[in-house]
Amino acid sequence: MATKRDYYEILGVKKEATKAEIKSSYRKMALKFHPDKNKAKDAEEKFKEINEAYQVLSDDKKKTQYDQFGHAAFSGAGGGGNPFAGGQQQGPFTWSYNSSGGNPFGGGQDFGDAFDIFEQFFGGAARAQRRTRYSMRISFMEAAKGAEKEVDIEGKKHTIKIPAGANDGTRLRFTDFDVSFDVAPHKEFKRDGYDVFIDKKISYMTAALGGKVEVKTLNDPLNMKVRAGTQSHTLVRLRGEGIQHLRGRGKGDLYVRLIVEVPEKLSKKQKELLKKLKEL
Repeated sequence: MATKRDYYEILGVKKEATKAEIKSSYRKMALKFHPDKNKAKDAEEKFKEINEAYQVLSDDKKKTQYDQFGHAAFSGAGGGGNPFAGGQQQGPFTWSYNSSGGNPFGGGQDFGDAFDIFEQFFGGAARAQRRTRYSMRISFMEAAKGAEKEVDIEGKKHTIKIPAGANDGTRLRFTDFDVSFDVAPHKEFKRDGYDVFIDKKISYMTAALGGKVEVKTLNDPLNMKVRAGTQSHTLVRLRGEGIQHLRGRGKGDLYVRLIVEVPEKLSKKQKELLKKLKEL
């Protein structure tokens, strides 16, 4: 599974840092790596990483949980940790210009969107960068495998080519507007970056004796070997069965979590056999 950087390291602060120090460092880092100011290829990813770290460390409850359990304390693609617990977390200051809410940088002035703070620090040039942005709801599979959709924007037909590997917040730039994607959750698959997770229930006998089970993937089902003595909630990695990298070659991995099912009702014969097994 992909490892995540330490939040304190991301913001460049010590674990004992005060709220004011955390906020000050976040402001400097956010301004440095904001994609509309920093044109480096990795600026957007670093900005999201900074945003995620600040969301946790600026909240007393979340900070306490993180200090105790690390990334495992949180769920969702945005927050890392347990990929099987539903929901997602978003940072307090997203890079799209029309994000709402108060000013995460503090002070007496509220910044209505990301461009306001750049005008405050860098002058009115940021205002000229405003672009109309549309949000498009797409399915989990459309994001993972790519798709093509025809939409009506401002009375004109446009073909939107969804790239394989797209995720929440992925943005396509057109001549007069931008389109960002809002990815719907899947009832079975959970996503963490380019890795995918799925639960697979197996019988007690299969777990104890081993065998093969059929597992769903993003493409065709696969027969997966289960080792004898497998414990419940064991994770098995299937390399290269995850999501296509958005801007490069290769794919993530598929992680199968094996859940051992305990039968709720047993026949008299089954109970007798289990008692004998217990005695052995």
